[in-house]
Amino acid sequence: MNGRRIQGSLLTGGTQSEVRGVCNRTRSPREGAVLVAPSLDAGLYEAIVAARAVVCGAGGLTGHMQSLCRGRGIPVLRVDQEELDHLVGEVTLDLDSGSIVVESGAGDGAGPDAAAGSPSLDDLGSACAVIADVQDIRTINSCGPNAERVDCFFIREEFLCLAAALSPLDSLDGGPADAVAYGRALADRLCAFVEALLPGQRLVLRMLDLRSDHAASVTEQAPVAVEPNPELGLHGARWLLGSAAYRDALHAVLGLLRERLGEAAGRVHLSVPFLNDAEEFAQLRKHLELPPGVPLSAFIETPAAVHATAEICAAGASELFVGVKDLVQFYLAADRGNHLVAESYQTRHPAVLDGLRRVVESARAAGTPVRLFALGTDLAHYLAHVPAPDGYMMCTAELRDRLLDGYDNASAGVRS
Repeated sequence: MNGRRIQGSLLTGGTQSEVRGVCNRTRSPREGAVLVAPSLDAGLYEAIVAARAVVCGAGGLTGHMQSLCRGRGIPVLRVDQEELDHLVGEVTLDLDSGSIVVESGAGDGAGPDAAAGSPSLDDLGSACAVIADVQDIRTINSCGPNAERVDCFFIREEFLCLAAALSPLDSLDGGPADAVAYGRALADRLCAFVEALLPGQRLVLRMLDLRSDHAASVTEQAPVAVEPNPELGLHGARWLLGSAAYRDALHAVLGLLRERLGEAAGRVHLSVPFLNDAEEFAQLRKHLELPPGVPLSAFIETPAAVHATAEICAAGASELFVGVKDLVQFYLAADRGNHLVAESYQTRHPAVLDGLRRVVESARAAGTPVRLFALGTDLAHYLAHVPAPDGYMMCTAELRDRLLDGYDNASAGVRS
């Protein structure tokens, strides 16, 4: 390849080793472009999903927007901030070397990346796909017979809002009618998700967990607190406990799902985000006034929740989801979005592995299903060092590759 080469660091890979496109330095979506931004935030959602690749000047491996890209198979390359000014016109991302050539180079069609690790599909247990939109469900369910190994899909409410151009805090601050309208808009999208499911599959909605720094970029009218450390601030379960408007919106969601789907509404489950202990879990279920038959699972992503796993199960959690990416940063005091501490952010650190073991063993003892998130590169290590959970959660693109590989291998076995 000819032209000026800028060395960077690959945060998420893609399906090709070389990606070429015209730079988009705006916050507006441009289909097939290479999005260039100082950092990735929720306000860039539409521009990100339209991009062929993303180049940023800050961020870590497992930030929320980086995870969105990983799920969609969109490569993300981080370069020094001062190099962003040089990214204009057409550029070529060389993902193998983690670099960018500013002028277009020769050669275009590189083969697919090698799959990370070699665990089998059986090792995944009942797999859960982490998704961003309904297309991700269709992607997984088009993977042949192995798609049946995926029995649930997990989505964050914030991603539903971004895809539907909803501003949750504006809606919830606008009065009862706006809160109900927000809930019905969510339910309308969830109905489309349920219609895309195969028999035996379900959808898990992680209830709203919008940090103040992310909220500021998607909120126009409602007041948004300025917090010194939003990651440790007012969000997740602690925010949900203080919002009567969200309770009304959630009842609108459940009501419309029952109206539209009948018994199939039971295929939509709810999960509590950013939880500390069993008291918070019990208080939130009471605050939300959930009907007895509505399953409520818990996200284990703080050290406090790890040590309270048995009590959270006893409080009635229908299932546990272990949010490893957040758990790592809280165990190791290393911001997962800060590349300056990337060496300290270790998904295989002994303290992290000990926490994962504690959760799985406590859940097993309580008879509560537990699912563990894993990056594709960590899966084999977790299989070797952590007791087997009921299933693993993986981003759509990584899980799709494993489903297709498993199908190809099985087909080859039949042919031979």
